[in-house]
Amino acid sequence: MRPNVKKYPNLLYRVSFLQIESLYGAKSIITGKREVRIAKNRRMADTIGMTLDDFERWYKESFARTSSTFTTIAMIIADLAGVMLSFGAGFFFVNLYDPVAINFRSFITYWPYLPLFILVFYVSSLYPGVSLAPAEELRRIFIASLMSHGSVILSRYVNNKALDIISAAFFLGFLFSTLIILLCRSLMRAILSKTKLGGIPAVIYGGGSTGRLIIDKLLNKRSLAYVPVLILDDDERTGVSYRGVPIIHDTSLGPQIVKRFRIKVAIVAMNNLKRKELVRLLNYSVSAFRYNVMIPDFFGMTSVWMSARDFDGILGLATIQRLKMRWNLAIKRGLDLIIVIFGGIVILPFMLLIALAICISSPGKAIYAQTRVGQNGRHFKTYKFRTMMKDADDRLKKLLESDEGARIEWEASRKLKNDPRVTKLGAFLRKTSLDEFPQLINVLKGDMSLVGPRPIVDDEIKKYEDDFQRIFSVKPGITGLWQVSGRSDTNYKDRVSFDTYYLQNWSIWLDMWILYRTIWVVLGHKGAY
Repeated sequence: MRPNVKKYPNLLYRVSFLQIESLYGAKSIITGKREVRIAKNRRMADTIGMTLDDFERWYKESFARTSSTFTTIAMIIADLAGVMLSFGAGFFFVNLYDPVAINFRSFITYWPYLPLFILVFYVSSLYPGVSLAPAEELRRIFIASLMSHGSVILSRYVNNKALDIISAAFFLGFLFSTLIILLCRSLMRAILSKTKLGGIPAVIYGGGSTGRLIIDKLLNKRSLAYVPVLILDDDERTGVSYRGVPIIHDTSLGPQIVKRFRIKVAIVAMNNLKRKELVRLLNYSVSAFRYNVMIPDFFGMTSVWMSARDFDGILGLATIQRLKMRWNLAIKRGLDLIIVIFGGIVILPFMLLIALAICISSPGKAIYAQTRVGQNGRHFKTYKFRTMMKDADDRLKKLLESDEGARIEWEASRKLKNDPRVTKLGAFLRKTSLDEFPQLINVLKGDMSLVGPRPIVDDEIKKYEDDFQRIFSVKPGITGLWQVSGRSDTNYKDRVSFDTYYLQNWSIWLDMWILYRTIWVVLGHKGAY
């Protein structure tokens, strides 16, 4: 039974939250997987409020540190490794070209340049690198690496009065550096996610729907780096905990929390407050924290490039629709052509082998064309390697008529996990996404881009409802945000969200990041069928 708090008003003060949980075998600890809950019976604990003293005991048991120092050190180590590996890559390829001109192993002796790189990375705000949008992190790494390698090459030119073979090695190292450093950082984040050492503790103001949404995001995605450790909300209806994060019903405790626990980050997600209440909260409680994050009440508008504007004391948030600018469209088209032309030359022999294997394994053409809806609703023919049998349409019709489960799955995503139309070779091509290689022809023709919304058929237009015109105001892409975020496992609502984010936040760096992510998603066969 639950204890009657009204009948025993002093119960909140006589029995602590931790004691109740211990007594009934319930314990909630945030760990490397962000949250592990072992609970036999939490019904008693759910009626007991936590005090600041109770939180102190819980917090000390759950967290070893309260700053971003360790996260910063980890990222510095990753960057040092990435820079040295890029040095090694540059020296390796120069040595490969002329073994006499340079000693490959000599790149190790250039470690004294490392402090320069870390200093430039620090100035570029890459530390601790918390909640950086992937495209923005990629941009900063590229620019910081360019400045650092450029400084090294310039210093050698000034000293030697000429560009030597070592300078050439550093230039080649720069070409590899962004990718290598990004990989090292991803690996470091993966390591941190398996330990209790990664993440920066944060206090969440708001235990309602918005606050819980933020907590869900932070707990489910370690790369965001903030770890919710406490929720402050005056409304007792929010309960005493959410997903193992305790709730204290007193939003005025900000200064005490900072003083006692040295927590530096506060995230405010209380959109239901009136303006005067919110101003008072910010001035007298939230302001005690060194870093404050405000969560706005318009989730449909997500722009990394949003900037503040001051209208005589009134805050305005400005965005730029970058894909409406001709210069950006020209840059995007140029990137498409450069990658397709040079990449196509490399993979052309491989594509010919695939085409030959398709013709041998099953009767029919190697490449088939299918009508798709493209930019501004215009129809075009998209090309793919054939992965199905010749009577695929008849097989699909019979399956949908006889199998209700398959019909529901088809109507939801226009794909089937166990598709009887697909050949054995076709299943492999789909799993590895090799069947999409012929779409490079569409990119050359200008019907598609390398990155963009997924091309659809006419029957799918209604799934996008009012979002269709906006999303398909740009060219569809071979890959996109939805492909690197679940591919066939995502539903139409998710696809609309991903495509909307892409349109609102487009940059050349976002395209580069999506292409980088596509490689790993394809290699991992994630969501492909």
